Amino acid sequence: MERSGTIPKAAAGSRTAANGHHSQDKFVGEGLTYDDVLLVPAYSEVLPRDVDIRTRFSRNIQLNTPVVSAAMDTVTGADLAIAIAQQGGIGVIHKNQPVENQAAEVRRVKRSESGMILDP
Repeated sequence: MERSGTIPKAAAGSRTAANGHHSQDKFVGEGLTYDDVLLVPAYSEVLPRDVDIRTRFSRNIQLNTPVVSAAMDTVTGADLAIAIAQQGGIGVIHKNQPVENQAAEVRRVKRSESGMILDP
């Protein structure tokens, strides 16, 4: 069974210009998709309040929920970015629009607070 997350051999041997490291050093070589994983409900001794899923998106940005939306024009706009941010993740505004529109989307996201959108 071939997995959809497999890195092509041509890409695996390429080097990055910025640091000279092989790109294969950054990837496991195989990835999983939703079709590859099955979550089965079962009893657990672990309590939800004892679990910490926070992660770093960058040096200065910590996410309370490790969810990042795709920077695609049919996926992430201000509405989705606001919804994801309210849950502790981050939405990446797509670049397939003029810079002014991108800035307006970001302003709209930044103006929303705790479920109250100030500029609908």
